[in-house]
Amino acid sequence: MRANILAIALLLLPGVAVARDLPSGGLTLDEIMAWLQNDVHVPAAYDTSSDGTKNIKVSVDGGNFHIYTYDCKGGDRCGSLQFSAGYDTKGAWSPGPMNDWNRDNRWVHAYVDKVNDPWIEYDVDLTPGGTYELLGDELGIWRDSVSNFRKFIKW
Repeated sequence: MRANILAIALLLLPGVAVARDLPSGGLTLDEIMAWLQNDVHVPAAYDTSSDGTKNIKVSVDGGNFHIYTYDCKGGDRCGSLQFSAGYDTKGAWSPGPMNDWNRDNRWVHAYVDKVNDPWIEYDVDLTPGGTYELLGDELGIWRDSVSNFRKFIKW
């Protein structure tokens, strides 16, 4: 009984925030776009990759990155997403420095593509039990990591 009274009292306190759950099964591209534009307030547009994959292109912090969806079941609702950014350095990088980056940085991973241009990616699980607040934290980690990576590659 005391626990119930305490729980009710805590809910009535001002400033108590309640996390907003993500929909069961993850997010659609449209829901990600709405979150970016309405909650995060960053410029974003739908894009299509050369292989026909629909994604979202985000322009923020002086650069661009893409958001791709994965683990899509039963339609457009997807259980994970990936933030991705590549840099056209005219082949100036090799795997060695990217391995150093990966060793020293916890959350994101870097690699060079087939023409030795650097890429950085960050995978985010949306299910089970994700919240919009956690997704916002993940975006913050990504943005900080991109800023550090751009310094690393002297972009």
